[in-house]
Amino acid sequence: MSDETNESPARQVGGTEYSWCKAVPGGTGITVLALLLSKPPEVPLLQDSLHSLQNAHAILRSKIRLDSTTNTFSFVTPASNRLQIQHFDISSTEAVFSVNDNDSVGAYHAVLEHELNRNVWSSSDTDTDTDVFFASLYTISEAKWAVALRLHTGACDRTSAVSLLRELLSLMGREDGGEKQENEKEDEVSLGIESLIPRDKANKPFWARGIDVLGYSLNSLRLSNLNFVDTYSPRVSQVVRLRMSRDETQRLLAGCKSRGIKLCGAMAAAGLMAAYSSKGLPRHQRQKYGVVTLVDCRSILEPALSPGHLGFYHSAILNTHDISGDEKLWDLAKRCYTALENAKSNNKHFTDMDDLNFLMCKAIDNPALTPSSSLRTALITVFEESVIDEPNAMYGKLGIEDYVGCASVHGVGPSVAVFDTICDGQLDSACVYPSPLFSRVQMQKLIDDMKAILADG
Repeated sequence: MSDETNESPARQVGGTEYSWCKAVPGGTGITVLALLLSKPPEVPLLQDSLHSLQNAHAILRSKIRLDSTTNTFSFVTPASNRLQIQHFDISSTEAVFSVNDNDSVGAYHAVLEHELNRNVWSSSDTDTDTDVFFASLYTISEAKWAVALRLHTGACDRTSAVSLLRELLSLMGREDGGEKQENEKEDEVSLGIESLIPRDKANKPFWARGIDVLGYSLNSLRLSNLNFVDTYSPRVSQVVRLRMSRDETQRLLAGCKSRGIKLCGAMAAAGLMAAYSSKGLPRHQRQKYGVVTLVDCRSILEPALSPGHLGFYHSAILNTHDISGDEKLWDLAKRCYTALENAKSNNKHFTDMDDLNFLMCKAIDNPALTPSSSLRTALITVFEESVIDEPNAMYGKLGIEDYVGCASVHGVGPSVAVFDTICDGQLDSACVYPSPLFSRVQMQKLIDDMKAILADG
């Protein structure tokens, strides 16, 4: 390690951050923000803008250090750590596609999946501090480019990724470039979520904690899942997109609003129904599925944090649902959302945080505790709040034709994680799954069925 790194301020990771530091080496928790461009990017401006973001947010220039003697992780924050964009010309971009056997998807989609599986954190070398933030520029053709930002999820949740994109576009739209933010430097990484939970909100008696951990463990053994295709081969994360027209999206949102629920309830319900349908079971036969909902806690922490406060400040709520072939979308969506609201009203997003982090780490260390050693902990993961993206003049100025933000799941995690965005009134969800545990054909069928259920609802 360099002297500069040794002298840098360090903060030990919190409990939730620790679970991500354990998960990412295995393949779950690589956050990627990929942009498709129809105009050649101004590389110096992009580079300066990324440096400004690193100055404004200490966590973006931080490194993750593992102390093997104590088995603890820390964020180490050098005063300066200017990332360099990695360039791929047309030939090297084509080589990436051939190596990753992505002939069945488009070039931009292949870039996204390639980045989701670039895991610099998988090394067991404990003598090297590893950056949390990387950037790449791919030349897809003479008229198409892709910019990919890749981050450690322990340092960047979905809200952070959205803020990162908006800040980057703002910086690149400035006439004077990005370096104007040099004087807005953040010196230290902020506290983890556990240190900001309101007093008494996370209190749980010792015996109650033990009972809950046991309950989660036993319930997980009874959870159903999609049929596994290949449980032995090495895994990667792949993506299927669920897109709906503006009219379909508005009718779906109107249906949610009229029933007093959020879109996450409908997305979870559609996923459960599609998974059940894929089994071809008798309609009366019931199956139990797990749904994990990620809740952004920034607004309810002490002190409250803004959406632009980067880091990981989500909490997971796990609910299980017994369903049969007679389920109706809106009835099941109401049940899913009511279960989420009941859990929140009982502060389970805070009280159960340590329990779920503990079980996640146990599954990582003991895959055999999960069905077929698949490391699947739930059927589906959804976010309580959808990302709402209105038309932005900068998209046209920079030539942004498309963008996707999501994270890998091929280590521990759900069978499918849904990253939903409503962009210009249209639902566009990146659905990430582990392959070849599930096949692309199998997952495309599941997502098509989900879309049909939502549209028919």
